[in-house]
Amino acid sequence: MPNSLTDGQVPTPTLDTVGLVDRSLGNAGNSGSAPISEEGDTDPWALPQLKDTGQSWKELSVAGRVVQAAVGFLKACGLLGSLYLFVCSLDILSSAFQLLGSKAAGDIFKDNMVLSNPVAGLVIGVLVTVLVQSSSTSSSIVVSMVASKLLTVRASVPIVMGVNVGTSITSTLVSMAQSGDRDEFRRAFGGSAVHGIFNWLTVLILLPLEGAMAPLERLSALALGATSLQPGGHAPDILKVLTQPLTHLIVQLDPDVITGSATGNATNSSLIKRWCRTRGQTTVGNSSHCRAAAFSPCAERNSSAADERLPCHHLFAGAALTDLAVGFILLAASLLVLCTCLVLIVKLLNSVLRGRVARAVRTVVNADFPFPFSWLGGYMAILVGAGLTFVLQSSSVFTAAIVPLMGLGVISLERAYPLLLGSNIGTTTTALLAALASPADMLLSAVQVALIHFFFNLAGILLWYMVPILRLPIPLAKSFGDLTARYRWVAVAYLLLSFLLLPLAAFGLSLAGGTVLAAVGGPLVVLVLLIILVTILQQRRPAWLPRCLRSWAWLPLWLHSLEPWDRLVSHCCPCKACSPPEATAKDAHCYENPEILASQQL
Repeated sequence: MPNSLTDGQVPTPTLDTVGLVDRSLGNAGNSGSAPISEEGDTDPWALPQLKDTGQSWKELSVAGRVVQAAVGFLKACGLLGSLYLFVCSLDILSSAFQLLGSKAAGDIFKDNMVLSNPVAGLVIGVLVTVLVQSSSTSSSIVVSMVASKLLTVRASVPIVMGVNVGTSITSTLVSMAQSGDRDEFRRAFGGSAVHGIFNWLTVLILLPLEGAMAPLERLSALALGATSLQPGGHAPDILKVLTQPLTHLIVQLDPDVITGSATGNATNSSLIKRWCRTRGQTTVGNSSHCRAAAFSPCAERNSSAADERLPCHHLFAGAALTDLAVGFILLAASLLVLCTCLVLIVKLLNSVLRGRVARAVRTVVNADFPFPFSWLGGYMAILVGAGLTFVLQSSSVFTAAIVPLMGLGVISLERAYPLLLGSNIGTTTTALLAALASPADMLLSAVQVALIHFFFNLAGILLWYMVPILRLPIPLAKSFGDLTARYRWVAVAYLLLSFLLLPLAAFGLSLAGGTVLAAVGGPLVVLVLLIILVTILQQRRPAWLPRCLRSWAWLPLWLHSLEPWDRLVSHCCPCKACSPPEATAKDAHCYENPEILASQQL
């Protein structure tokens, strides 16, 4: 025994455990080898240092500068091309889901007995948005049903809430492309989770409130009554103008078939558009001096003339395939292109955003106003997110661009949160302008549904952003990001549970009636809330609890720990994405190193 231990005194530690382990391991592996949560360690959510290992511009020769400029130009072209193909693949993916689930989505909207239940309406909004991969399509179905008197405005409010929740699945799917690096995956998945958590928390508050007092319905009715609406022009759709030349060569769909299925005007025709336009066959007596007036005899002859239908020119226009077969083909192809584009975007961003460029972008995006106006930075980010989403005409594209930047450490979670909230507002303003372009008989219904969507997101911002202490989605997303960084399969479980299994279970219970839904779902919700309350008290105020409830150690291990589930998943899926992270090897190294053990207190 060393002399320092003979007097019964414990030596002061002279070695930093984590630092010694890092040196002894030689910093092996990538950035994912850092421990997730250890006291005294650096904050895993802090933005990483962005170092440029290449030579500076001044140190390069003329030939080197030319080469570097050419490489930078090619990277920029590759990044723009990958973004363009990514947007096109999202459009094709939406078409694939519409081919696979459009008829089912329309049939779901038909059942008024189910839609009268607010919980069922919320679940239907989530499921339909996930099925068709387009919040615009889901909203148009709701507008058409309200205008056709098949759905009341009050029953449409929970569906609009579900549509808002269903749109957050895109950002979650995008974050999966960065699952190879644990720190990047933590930041990316946390950024995507903050969007979904915000939507779910807003629903948990506003859905019971809407069922009791209907504030969104009344507020939208007041706003609608205070204005005199006139039908306007169509909202500009920049992305459609850019992507349609490519996507229309692959497939073209008839959106009226989905709406007709919901409103009861459905036909057995295919969703794939076969005939795109018509060409009138004029009579021989039609001359150049005939006028287009309504009372002209030429107009009478032309109105009775036959129209020749012109076929569409896309890949599946003349194919003898069913909608289901075409949907599966497009689904596989679009997912392949989507994943490839995501990986390319992440790699190119990681290569481009280095050194001074990355630091400049980070400084501009995360900048705050000087004191005492520092609080304005977040609200400016909300306006920027709303404006960019309005220009892009797609919240999915905006969130798909934000999440990889978060994973690379360019945008912090605290700044991405208001940007995503602004994206929610931007997509509602786009829907509002689109509603103003509706026909006169559907104008009021369309605008009221769009206003309900707008007020829902505005109320969420007032609840979860105005007061800094109530910005609960940020710490919840960080905790969830840490959990998924440790157990990566939790991300897949979150996707399946949040957007498929739980909504399907709630929908199945709603089919059995409101009494069965309340009898089964009520105790489950109370149990979950009780577990959350006890867990918070265990961490903050354990003395307030009975001794038996101060920890969950008395439960079986599989009920209070994910370790048994992680071993099961790792055994069934022995791949790198499912295997335990490298921090486990570092922890084991700490216990096996005598020098570290001797330096710590006994």
